[in-house]
Amino acid sequence: MKHTYIHLVSAVLVLVLSVLLLNPFHIWMPGMTQMTVLGCLLVAFAVLSVYLLQENGGDEREATHRMLAGRVAFFIGSLILVIGIAVESVHGTPNMWLVLSLAGMILGKVVARCYSDWKY
Repeated sequence: MKHTYIHLVSAVLVLVLSVLLLNPFHIWMPGMTQMTVLGCLLVAFAVLSVYLLQENGGDEREATHRMLAGRVAFFIGSLILVIGIAVESVHGTPNMWLVLSLAGMILGKVVARCYSDWKY
């Protein structure tokens, strides 16, 4: 249960810091504040990544829940990237980072699946 709270807190922290980096309310000028928020975002993401990578398998039900959560997260992330690419394509040239992010997600999924099939 302790790890669940750490997952939730670090995930919320990553989301909040990501939104703050966008500066949606134009409350600060870029500079030291933005760099501080960026540093905090990187630390929060590192903490979240460590806990996500340390997940241990339990019974089949827990494995199914983790697998379903991973599939939903991948689907939502790739859907948002595809929508971003489509919207930016209509308005001009899509941002290279959107395309690279989507390609990285898909390549990571395919490589992990191939490795998993080969290893296990």
